[in-house]
Amino acid sequence: MRIGLYPGTFDPITYGHIDIIRRASALVDRLVIGVAINRDKGPLFDLNERVAMIEAECAPLAKEVGIEIVVHPFENLLIKCANDVNAQIIVRGLRAVADFEYEYQMVGMNRALDSRIETVFLMADAKHQAIASKLVKEIARLDGDVSKFVTPAVNAALLAKY
Repeated sequence: MRIGLYPGTFDPITYGHIDIIRRASALVDRLVIGVAINRDKGPLFDLNERVAMIEAECAPLAKEVGIEIVVHPFENLLIKCANDVNAQIIVRGLRAVADFEYEYQMVGMNRALDSRIETVFLMADAKHQAIASKLVKEIARLDGDVSKFVTPAVNAALLAKY
């Protein structure tokens, strides 16, 4: 069984994330969405809120694509998390060249820690390349319309926060 791990903070989950999840689902038999507990980033949504949003968005998607998609919070090294969930593949989404430079360094470090785990990069669909959770939160905070970037449920959660 091929198990993939798609890690991130998902604060909040966007259409860009959902696009990567959908496409990664074609590469694996089971996809684990690793929700990072990254206190340094100061997330808007707490861990339980982010997990609940991801589970709600991924439940219909899992049925559609026909694989198991599970949500797994983690606060340790990415490679440790990958080993914890028996993942052979780490899936990373790329939007721009700047993403690649950072991710390239991460791959090198991860390979040094565990060479059995491969990293696969998926480019965000062109219509989602500009979407970043950080920018979505800023637009929402300033009373802008983010409905093009997130699902209606996530939009409602953002409106409730701000």
